[in-house]
Amino acid sequence: MKISARNQFGGRITEIRRGAVNGTVKVDIGNGMIVTAGITEEAIADLALSQGDAVTVFIKASDVLIGK
Repeated sequence: MKISARNQFGGRITEIRRGAVNGTVKVDIGNGMIVTAGITEEAIADLALSQGDAVTVFIKASDVLIGK
């Protein structure tokens, strides 16, 4: 698979929180770091994601915002 995202991190799914349309998937990428991704429930089902699965997190962000 070719992908334009340069930031890729391997990890394991620690938690999946389901919603009506979108869900949240938490992935432990090591060193105490957890990446949280908001994806559709359809994508969770299509990828057959489950807690404990080994996955790759791809990050491509045009904007990174922080507020306080």
